[in-house]
Amino acid sequence: MAWLDFLRSALFLGISYVSIVLYIPVLIVGWLLPRRRRYYVLFSYGFVVFWLARIITGLRWEVEGREHLQGPPGRLIAAKHQSTWDTMILPVLLHQPAFVLKKELLWIPIFGTGLAGMGPIAIDRKAGRQALKQILTQGKVALAEGRDVVIFPEGTRHRPDVVAEYKPGVALLAREAKTPIIPVALNSGCFWRKKQFLKRPGTIRLVIGSPIPTEGKRPEQITREVRDWIETEQRRLYQQYGCPGAPDAARIHTESGSGAAVGKP
Repeated sequence: MAWLDFLRSALFLGISYVSIVLYIPVLIVGWLLPRRRRYYVLFSYGFVVFWLARIITGLRWEVEGREHLQGPPGRLIAAKHQSTWDTMILPVLLHQPAFVLKKELLWIPIFGTGLAGMGPIAIDRKAGRQALKQILTQGKVALAEGRDVVIFPEGTRHRPDVVAEYKPGVALLAREAKTPIIPVALNSGCFWRKKQFLKRPGTIRLVIGSPIPTEGKRPEQITREVRDWIETEQRRLYQQYGCPGAPDAARIHTESGSGAAVGKP
């Protein structure tokens, strides 16, 4: 019932805000630790959010394709981005991932301080070539250190019924670092949509694909292969499980064919 979902979402939001204030002592302790130990102490707030989401809103999750993460860390991940949830699940699955994100997130009180301590690649999205250079330089360092690097090729969150342009940053980093790309599809936006207060009960599904080889390929080809895999898997998720938050998602993705943009966020 809609009113029950509203009450659950209000309770979830209120407790989440209280929790992040109570989390300040953990934040202080985390910053005193060496970086490798600091990461998961600071990220532990994400586990609190997962627990609250499951208990209060009835939001659960399942992962397919974990076998594609076998082997040593230092992997390059290209993921669909529909929700805040995405940034919390990936550290659970990956090794101290360095997220490419907009620097404005570091300005959020308390949350931004914890995020900064986790060593993201924070860029100014208006900086153009300078931002791309920063992704390539810091991305290669993170991969060499054995950290996974996560890039959202669409640049920001989008609704499930939108297929946005895939930017070339992940392809260029893959060529520079001489590494394959592991694609990730998910349907989090069907339950926890961008800028939407309401959280819907259900099961978020995340699918990890097999690594896409990049050696000897042009950036355009790499970007196209990443986009085609992710968008094909998106269609499967919507068609197989539906999408409560955007019931037309499967139809729009089917009509989009190759993954060209069909709408605006």
